[in-house]
Amino acid sequence: MKLIYGTHNPAKVDAMQKRLKTLGIEIISLEELDVSLPDVEEGGSSPLENARLKAKAYYQALHRPVFSCDSGLYFDGVPQEDQPGVHVRTVHGKCLTDEEMVEHYTRLAAKYGGLRARYRNAICLVLDEGHVYEAMEESMESEPFLLVSAARPIRRKGFPLDSFSVDLETGKYYYDLEDADATLDQVAVEDGFLEFFRRYLPDLSAYQICER
Repeated sequence: MKLIYGTHNPAKVDAMQKRLKTLGIEIISLEELDVSLPDVEEGGSSPLENARLKAKAYYQALHRPVFSCDSGLYFDGVPQEDQPGVHVRTVHGKCLTDEEMVEHYTRLAAKYGGLRARYRNAICLVLDEGHVYEAMEESMESEPFLLVSAARPIRRKGFPLDSFSVDLETGKYYYDLEDADATLDQVAVEDGFLEFFRRYLPDLSAYQICER
């Protein structure tokens, strides 16, 4: 069974393929399609709104089943004005570089004495205009982690927050854990996404049979 993932990010495609391999779903990325696709403005106020905007726009362009995901960063006990939400990289209307993100969020961590954080994830699956399924459930959230004010010199392009993120259970920087590859983009709980696709697998299977 093949399903289009509405993203241009190869790392996200690989991660989702690993999640869904037990369900027999083969993920196709947008990069594999030889078609013109719209630039989707992610103007939603929540991860679910952005996931919906992307999935519907790509369905309108492709007229094939497609799903999109989005995430937001949220801090415990922090007022709204300092909550990044879906605007993790955009602060006061400016799109930050990786180094500017490190500076901004380590300063924020110093202000609050550390930030207990988590990513909230959402998904929207469009089979056709009459069959749209979506979720932003607690089971799709990442495990909580801590952002601290002292960043490690190690950087991974596109993931600047990893350099000052600490595992709550061990108190170690993620880069110091035995599995050095287990950085934050891999910490998200797998069960939520698997359950979502299990829930709608019969509809997806029936749709693909009809398409043949």
